Amino acid sequence: MHLEDFLQYLAIEKRYSEHTVLAYKHDIESFLEYLKSSYEIEDVAIVNTLMIRGFVVELVEKGLQSKTVHRKISAIKSYYKFLLKSGDVKTYPANGVVLPKLKKRLPTFVEESKMNQLLDQPATSAEPLEKEDILAALHGDNFSSKRDKLILDLLYCTGMRLSELINLTMANVDLRDNTIRVLGKGRKERIIPISLSTSATIKEYLAYRLASESNYLIITDKAEQLYEQFVYRTVKKYLSQITTQEKKSPHVLRHTFATHMLNNGADLNAIKELLGHASLAATQVYTHNSIEKLKKVYNQAHPRA
Repeated sequence: MHLEDFLQYLAIEKRYSEHTVLAYKHDIESFLEYLKSSYEIEDVAIVNTLMIRGFVVELVEKGLQSKTVHRKISAIKSYYKFLLKSGDVKTYPANGVVLPKLKKRLPTFVEESKMNQLLDQPATSAEPLEKEDILAALHGDNFSSKRDKLILDLLYCTGMRLSELINLTMANVDLRDNTIRVLGKGRKERIIPISLSTSATIKEYLAYRLASESNYLIITDKAEQLYEQFVYRTVKKYLSQITTQEKKSPHVLRHTFATHMLNNGADLNAIKELLGHASLAATQVYTHNSIEKLKKVYNQAHPRA
């Protein structure tokens, strides 16, 4: 019962997405299962710090990544803060729990010249094309081409999240004011400006948009709402033509947006607002890419580097 109350609190009070609430549910359920199998207890009120430490050790021994371990323990901490606040437990057992160090990884992004190559490739034919002509097909005069280009354009030129893209409605787009209204994490709404080029891409897409009862802006070939795997496949298909890097996901285009904005002089606080980050700390990770770029220039140009 405690868990259901907590999940309801996350959904209603914290306004977390269904996906996030489900992740919390799975993480806490795995901890409760560990308590049952390792200590034969089901009462969360008698859990102590040593038990949570033991759970961390088990996760590490199973080979889970440090990031995953941190996420699971973060869920447990939030759970116990809720129980403490509601009076269902008297102590907070997560103090003093040491977690494995997180590896600092720079956000993966695509070079600016390659993104221009992708989005500016001239159209060559409207006929079915071979693999080497996939980039040209992106600029074809048909619904699928216009739709695919809009997916790439919006992800790269606005930095919006995959979930935000999928849930865009026709009413979210203001082509007179050149803005898009998105509903981000915690159901927080923000306005993102779009360029005249992106606005033109939207208009071209709308001219080819299939007849549909759906109010969602971007739809599939069956005139239904987009879904995550569809967008993943689309992004990977086209990024594979311009880059050999391992990661080719929609989130890479979000990273690319932020990195290119910063490299071209955008204020970090402005990027934070455009991305919909709750704190500046989440945005500051992109400064590392700029520092790495400066190091590269320094090492190539300075005679004593």
